[in-house]
Order: sequence, then structure tokens, then C-alpha cells
Amino acid sequence: MSESPRGLAEAILAERGALSSLRWTLHGLNNAVIFGAACRIVGALPPRLTYAVAQVSTWLGWRLMRRTRMAIAENLGAIFPHESLAARERRALDTLRANARDVVDFLRAITATDEWQRQLFDFDPEGARLFKTLLADGRGIILVSGHYGNWEIGSVLMRILNLPLTIVAMAEANPELNRRRREMREQLGVDTIEVRKSLDTALQIRRRLGDNRIVAMLMDRHFGRDRVAVTLAGRRAWFLKTPALMGLLTGAPLVPCFIERTGPSRFSAGPGDPIFVATDLPREEAIQRAAQQFADQLSVRLHAHPDYWYHFYPYWDSQQDCDNPSA
Repeated sequence: MSESPRGLAEAILAERGALSSLRWTLHGLNNAVIFGAACRIVGALPPRLTYAVAQVSTWLGWRLMRRTRMAIAENLGAIFPHESLAARERRALDTLRANARDVVDFLRAITATDEWQRQLFDFDPEGARLFKTLLADGRGIILVSGHYGNWEIGSVLMRILNLPLTIVAMAEANPELNRRRREMREQLGVDTIEVRKSLDTALQIRRRLGDNRIVAMLMDRHFGRDRVAVTLAGRRAWFLKTPALMGLLTGAPLVPCFIERTGPSRFSAGPGDPIFVATDLPREEAIQRAAQQFADQLSVRLHAHPDYWYHFYPYWDSQQDCDNPSA
């Protein structure tokens, strides 16, 4: 289906609302000092020692960063509704440690040899065939994930599979941190569309899909008015609307992908069930149904590995804000 002026105009206007939705980019773990230190440590130390440093530093962070610890504990309330807050605070340490190990392996993978990169993944050959089959239709693929597992290392997997990848990312509030992340993607041959740097993101996504590329977006956080209501882990949430909207406008399938740690420097990776946005339903109903299909697949993964869900701010509180018509 070709894009409609109304649909693209809506996506662009929604993006304008995204520019004010920045508070989740400003948590204590998201700054250039911490990220720069992690880069230096990973570059200087062997893997086992790097993991040990990550273990200690995340324990200190868990102890000292009370707001972050409490935010994770509150977020986990949807998955562990009968656990005490204290128990969920203890689980927050597992989340911080899982995230630190994922960061370590991603940073090391960027400059690793091809052989080492290939050894990172247990990837089902059927998954690679699915990507190639879908790309054979010439409409591109919208790769969707959440802030779950080591989604960033997925760019290494796409490089190994020789699949053309574009990442749609919210530019970091810190310019230095944003520069570092963009350079890392470039090292892996990944194209980046930065949401805050352009007001024609929807058109850029459309062009990449027209070039039969894979366009990756994280869907479990909305940007301003760019949102669609879903149920996630039994609670109301707002997901990013653009992936499903672009799927409707272009005919490109949404392909969920979740990358989970199976051991030191080892990950399972593979696509979930492809989602085709219905063209025989009213537009908003079709978009909501597709978004809910992704939310259902993500919910399964959250219950299987709750420590891999990386939101370090009060996620559910931000969802409630959207129920205010003026938000």
C-alpha cells in the first residue's frame, strides 16, 4: 500500500510532540561519563575481569542510586504483583547486573573479529531464511523490539547476516553520548535516523523501506503524541505508534526480535511471529491490533526473563500521564 498524505502528516506531527518527551533519557545511568568509563574499562581489561568490575559497580549503583532502584522495583510490580517492594528491590540488582553485562558484550563486539562476533549468537537458520523471504517481497522489514535484552548487539547480528539495517533512535540528551553511540553504529555499517534531529523521520523511514532495508525501532516507549494504547503484562500502556502506522502505509511486515543472554558472551537471537498490519479494518483499529500483537509477544518474554527489561525510570507512571488528554 502506498503512503497517504494524511498518514505521513500524522506521523510527522506526532514526532513534533516527541521533542518534549525526554525525561526517560535523563536517568542516572544515561550519561557520557559512565558510558565513557565503560568504554575504557572494556577496552583495557580481559572479559572475566570486566564482568567482575561490572558486578561490583552495579552493586554500588544499586545501593547508592535509590531512585533508580525504586523505579525498577515499581516497574516489576506488573510481573510480580504479589511480591513485596523489598523483594522487588532485590530483583532490581539482577536487572542492573544483566544490563551491565549486555553493555560489556556490546562494546567488546564492536571491534571484535568476525569469528568472535559469529560465536556470540545461537541463531536459528530459519530466522535468517525468514528475513530473506520477507525481503524478497521488496517492501523492507520493520524490526521491532522493546528495551529488553541486548537489543543493541542485534546490529552485530545483522552485520554477520549481511542484512541492511537502519536504526531509528531518539537522539541522546547529552551530545557527547549521542556522538559516541552514533559512531559505534557506523563502525558496524548501520545507518541511523535520529528522531530529534529531523522532522521528516516518517519520510526517511518510508525511503529506507522503499530501498528494501530493515528498519529497527524500539516500540515499548512512546514519544509524545506518537502513541497507541496496548495491554502489556496485564496493565495499560502506550507504545510507539509509528512502526504499525508505517507498516500500514507501506505493507512492510513488523518482525519482533528478542536477544537474550544464554551465557558469558553468548546470546540466543531470532525473530518472533511476523505481524502484518490489516488493510481490511478501520485504520486505527488495524494499528492498535498490530501494536497489541507485538505487546503480547513482549509480555511472554518479560515473564520469562523479567531481569532483561531495562527501564530505569518509573515506566508505569509515565503511562498514566498519557491518560491525561492534555499530555
